[in-house]
Amino acid sequence: MEIKELIAKLDPEDQFTVLKNSYSQVEYAWNIKFDLSSIDTKKIKNIIVTGLGGSAIGGELLQIFFRTELKYPYQVNRNYELPLYANEETLVIASSYSGNTEETLSALNDAIAKKCQIICVTTGGKVEEISRQNKIPFGILKKGFQPRYALWVNFFSLVNILNTLRLVPDQNENVKEVVALLKNKGEEYAATNNEAISMAEALLGFVPLIYSVSDYTSVVGTRFRGQFNENAKHHAFSNCYPELDHNEIMGWEGYKPTMNFKLINILDEEYHPQVKKRFEITTEIIKKSGADVINVQSKEKNAKLRLVDMIYLGDWMTYYYALLRGFSPTAIGNINYLKERLA
Repeated sequence: MEIKELIAKLDPEDQFTVLKNSYSQVEYAWNIKFDLSSIDTKKIKNIIVTGLGGSAIGGELLQIFFRTELKYPYQVNRNYELPLYANEETLVIASSYSGNTEETLSALNDAIAKKCQIICVTTGGKVEEISRQNKIPFGILKKGFQPRYALWVNFFSLVNILNTLRLVPDQNENVKEVVALLKNKGEEYAATNNEAISMAEALLGFVPLIYSVSDYTSVVGTRFRGQFNENAKHHAFSNCYPELDHNEIMGWEGYKPTMNFKLINILDEEYHPQVKKRFEITTEIIKKSGADVINVQSKEKNAKLRLVDMIYLGDWMTYYYALLRGFSPTAIGNINYLKERLA
């Protein structure tokens, strides 16, 4: 069956168009007017973004996006409570697309109890209610998306916050370049034959294993893995250099081709020279064990654009991978069942 037929059959909620128009999420987020006059930047000693799933990915991407510019200790919190060090000198950004993520609500209340400085990002729900009740500044995200398909509106609202508070250099030019990139790549990946489809086809029948680099591209590996899980209903695993060369590399001694792993290397020109050597040598070992390897590398001019470029490719690739496997890229039955049971 042709891709167009699969889209018509398996994507009734039209995530195809959502993906193609991802650039519009960036434009929307960049135009949110945050009233942050109550935030005292002189008191900020550390920053925590608290959220889960698609909201947490936005926080993780923020950390790497500003790897060489953000001069504050920074943590992404994916739990019901904040770290013990959180206090009135901590800036907490509570991010929940639905506004009802139970872990985020719990952490938000913890931040209030600890007298942290707080900003909220949401489409509404209980997060908005708590923000209004406690006079916490908040921004309203564009509604109507599955949370994982709302990455760009979520992420660039976080960029907007740091930019508004002047905790990072001005980002207006970077945002313009990201919008142009997503527009161009959206047209490319929406075409009948493209890199994302070819990559999805090459992975059929295999369990993807994604190798990236801590603090440089680790968020790309995390995003790829999560999108395989949610979009394609398929297990995927990820790990990071240089740590994986101190343990996981030994797993390849016992690898058999019947295990059906296929490695995806996330490459980048800015890696430490020794990390580049680690990729070369470890990939050589993996190929000798009988596993195939796919290399993913962006040719964009700077690290920020390259991160966006590779994540966007992964979003499209896992969308097509879902269709090729006969699954809706939208449905999340197990997650919905779990939420019902927890409630």
